Amino acid sequence: MDAGCPRLPDTVLFEIFLYLDHADVLSVGLVCQQWRAVARDEFLWKELFYRYYRVSRDVPRHPGAVSWYDEFQRLYDTIPCVEVQALKEHNDQVLHLSFSHSGCLFASCSKDCTVKIWSNELDISLQHSSNMRPYNWSYTQFSQFNSDDSLLLVSGVFVGPHNSSSGEIAVISMENFTLLSRVRNKPYDVFGCWLNETNLISGNLHRIGRITSCSVLWLNNAFQGIESENVNVVKRLFKIQNLNASTIRTVMVADCSRYDCPDLLLDYEEQLAASSTCPVFDLGSDSEEEGAKPKLPPEQAVQELPDAGGVPAEQGLQQLFDGIMEGHVRPAMTDTELETKVAELFVRNRTKPPEPNLLPTDSSSKTKYLIFTTGCLTYSPHQIGIKRILPHQMTTAGPVLGEERRSDEFFDSLDHVIDIHGHIIGMGLSPDHRYLYVNSRAWPRDCVISDPMQPPPIAEEIDLHVFDLKTMKEVKRALRAHRAYTPNEECFFIFLDVSRDFVASGAEDRHGYIWDRHYNICLAKLQHDNVVNSVAFSPVEQELLLTASDDTTIKVWRSPRAMRVRQARRPRPRKLLFSWLLNQKS
Repeated sequence: MDAGCPRLPDTVLFEIFLYLDHADVLSVGLVCQQWRAVARDEFLWKELFYRYYRVSRDVPRHPGAVSWYDEFQRLYDTIPCVEVQALKEHNDQVLHLSFSHSGCLFASCSKDCTVKIWSNELDISLQHSSNMRPYNWSYTQFSQFNSDDSLLLVSGVFVGPHNSSSGEIAVISMENFTLLSRVRNKPYDVFGCWLNETNLISGNLHRIGRITSCSVLWLNNAFQGIESENVNVVKRLFKIQNLNASTIRTVMVADCSRYDCPDLLLDYEEQLAASSTCPVFDLGSDSEEEGAKPKLPPEQAVQELPDAGGVPAEQGLQQLFDGIMEGHVRPAMTDTELETKVAELFVRNRTKPPEPNLLPTDSSSKTKYLIFTTGCLTYSPHQIGIKRILPHQMTTAGPVLGEERRSDEFFDSLDHVIDIHGHIIGMGLSPDHRYLYVNSRAWPRDCVISDPMQPPPIAEEIDLHVFDLKTMKEVKRALRAHRAYTPNEECFFIFLDVSRDFVASGAEDRHGYIWDRHYNICLAKLQHDNVVNSVAFSPVEQELLLTASDDTTIKVWRSPRAMRVRQARRPRPRKLLFSWLLNQKS
């Protein structure tokens, strides 16, 4: 035994190490021979892991881990929690970050109305900046590279006449940074997304009544300015009715073909045994029809029409009007309630049925899901809508305005709806597109919404839910640690990102957060001087993370292990004085 190192029982030694920090625990073997003798003892490292990270003992070890010692070291050594660079080229709030698929570039959007392209080298540097103010933009808010990194989609808020909710999408070539096309996008927080290499999805909104509207999702060709006049450059994908002042927002596309080979499975026994707290229902299923109806207060529930055994929508609408005129429907409906009831009855017989068998059964399927936020009770987004995109719909070729529809199929139905019971403020897909992560701020339990323009108050705590898109069910318990403070009417999007092993999110509490996906534990808090709006992992190096904040900075974070490798690669500076002396001597 080393001199000065008293012999201690292993249990006492273990308790001492529980109070040491990560670095001391991992290096303490250099101090004491006694610890070196037990340093690779799996039982001790397993106990240390569960107690130090406060992980439930029902959670098994990560499937990719070789030992508990290596797993303990992974959670210490590979978390991107060391700030290595602060980028200050933006002069206003930085709202969004996105990496290219190769990881060589990333883009940033800001309230300063620029989109900046950065080169991700040993030291990150600015490569290009595009100012969108000449196109009458107010600010840039979102960007996304296409699958081969040749094009960049940039979404922003468009300052148009008498319409502050409109947005616009611009497509920029990465070859020479030229603007290829611009597409109107309404409302602006649809953001837009790529469907494939050359086609992108945008939105439009048509008002039907005071609280009733119709969202139309369009497929656009990125090269609109150079296509032949005989080739379609735009095609309507879906037309969906909105009730109670809700609209479709935040569209994204998931690729179903990757579900059977996920990077990380999250369905260990404890989570499989737990029932989902978030109801998922199929709008095409008769048995789930009641689940799709908005929850009404007791005094309004008496106005529901009696079940007429499958009465057609036209007859139901006529019965409603007759009942109102004759005074049979009581108490009297408000204008808002009447508009919602008429819209519900109209859409029953004017909606194209959902596609059968939504869940993919063939791993080679080319089917994709269109995922977006929506609602049915109030204007704040509280549901996730899922609509299957079939292979023939993934091109602008064919009918432009849906001529293939029957006259009674005015709207498209949703294939699945996930009810969050709270205000959704962020969504992100895992790299394999198997899992959907959702930031939300919960409503009070058992709350009743009687006025769609007055949503319930929302919690300061942000819940991070996880949904398996193969089963359409929630897995794991919601993650917590981050907070937000703005009320409903001022609530804004906080972007999250998911890597193979980690999930990260911004927050209004001036921090970014990192959790481990397998263990469901928070691993790091990354400090800023103001709200953190967006985070982004490098798609090829999850030990590199970017955070963007209202403090106008982009911070670059690397793991301790990456820092050691980075230092080893950095060339040593020449000693100028020694070189000068050698020159003088010669």
